[in-house]
Amino acid sequence: MLVAAAVCPCPPLLVPEVAAGAAAELEPLRRACDEALAALLAAGPELVVVVGTGPEAEVWTEGGAGSFHRYGVPLVARLPSGGVDGPELPPALTVGAWLLGRAGAAVPTHACAVPADAPADRMLGLGQGLAGLADRVGLLVMGDGSACRSVKAPGYLDERAEGFDAALAAALGSADLAALGALDVALAAELKAEGRAPWQVLAGAAEGAGLTARLGYREAPYGVGYLVASWS
Repeated sequence: MLVAAAVCPCPPLLVPEVAAGAAAELEPLRRACDEALAALLAAGPELVVVVGTGPEAEVWTEGGAGSFHRYGVPLVARLPSGGVDGPELPPALTVGAWLLGRAGAAVPTHACAVPADAPADRMLGLGQGLAGLADRVGLLVMGDGSACRSVKAPGYLDERAEGFDAALAAALGSADLAALGALDVALAAELKAEGRAPWQVLAGAAEGAGLTARLGYREAPYGVGYLVASWS
């Protein structure tokens, strides 16, 4: 059963070594992620599952690691309580592993990559399955909002982006499972909202769990919507 969840964005710039001289700009976001992770671990999960997008559906149950070498930083992030065998974690899960390491997590941890274009009903069903993996399951859900909030954003400016992120913030901040489950797959893709599929996994996992939510961060510092939420 799902007992807690932390929702965090996954820009590599969260890692100070990657951000370098710009590290201070995202310090408020790091603090919000730290608080969400602390709340997740304080709930006493027996198992934590990190969910984020990847090029294909894939799971890691015996540990795993990802690196920040592609960003010119000789840093490796490992999932807690496991080895490093198997394929490398994709970027979103690597940032999740880094956050867990930063939090000092020692709980058994799995990771689950989902394709960005995965159908909503499949993600909801996956979430239900993840929630049944243990009596007390915690989710770390990694994903960015729209990437079209300004002319300098990765997806340039799209007038629909601000409304999309506002509705998303309302859903994540109130544990509105119906709203998350109904996120428009095509619109999310057009707005380059990488977190859509992981958020729908969360919606499926939280069904019947009676969790309440708190929104801890909502900004778009680089034209990308970053949101942090705690569910417990």
